[in-house]
Amino acid sequence: MAVSDRKLQLLDFEKPLAELEDRIEQIRSLSEQNGVDVTDQITQLEGRAEQLRQEIFSSLTPMQELQLARHPRRPSTLDYIHAISDEWMELHGDRRGYDDPAIVGGVGRIGGQPVLMLGHQKGRDTKDNVARNFGMPFPSGYRKAMRLMDHADRFGLPIISFIDTPAAWAGLEAEQFGQGEAIALNLREMFRLDVPIICTVIGEGGSGGALGIGVGDRLLMFEHAIYSVAPPEACAAILWRDAQEGPQAAEALKITATDLKDLGIIDQILTEPLGGAHSAPTQAAETIKQAILSNLEELWRLSPQERRQQRYHKFRNMGIFSQLS
Repeated sequence: MAVSDRKLQLLDFEKPLAELEDRIEQIRSLSEQNGVDVTDQITQLEGRAEQLRQEIFSSLTPMQELQLARHPRRPSTLDYIHAISDEWMELHGDRRGYDDPAIVGGVGRIGGQPVLMLGHQKGRDTKDNVARNFGMPFPSGYRKAMRLMDHADRFGLPIISFIDTPAAWAGLEAEQFGQGEAIALNLREMFRLDVPIICTVIGEGGSGGALGIGVGDRLLMFEHAIYSVAPPEACAAILWRDAQEGPQAAEALKITATDLKDLGIIDQILTEPLGGAHSAPTQAAETIKQAILSNLEELWRLSPQERRQQRYHKFRNMGIFSQLS
């Protein structure tokens, strides 16, 4: 990636670190040109850069976590599928005449084990994002996903889903074609499936759009991903009639992996490379692969009936609290 492109994709809180790294490169370049030994100075600055990186990424606000989750270079569903699978064949269509590109899915192998993998797919650039509708599925996308999950259940393939969407598409056409019904059907049907289901929030998990492929035995979540009932900007626009209040909404919504683990919504936080998954995508892919294999091993020890019961109780227990008098 060109330096100019990298600078365009820098998040605000990353700029002090980028400036320090640029300074290191300038000193290194000048020393090579002039034959001056500045090893000690560069070592000192690199140590400072590492310390600054640790400080920045260990104290992110919920809104900064959201920025990372939406980073344009963050690995997508297809990136992870190709990185972790031994082989992969994409399947298309909802068998009703549509094939929504915002949801992809197909059969493959992970660690030699046959699986069905599916997930939301965002674009890498503006043209691709328009083609993928920015990862916001139409009803046909959820019907395609359910068709593939039924196929997996019929043939005994565990289901691996990757969640990364701002929300389901809320346009008039989507409503006309039954968006609410398509998502509700998936929620109901995923509870009856016999095979293991592992869902991972890899980026942005928004609203019913995320839940439409998010009912599973295990819900994993990357460290800098977010999972929310609504995007903070939309929440702020509803509550305060001002999308600029997004940071306040993000705090109140408890959208971060740490908050959701504390609330019992997710089962496991997947550690990201320092700087986010996009800074070392191969490392991030290996993390998710090992987590999937480990959880699959545990889930295969249960009978289909035990998995269904645990899945049901897992979601029924969400939101339960006790109030002290």
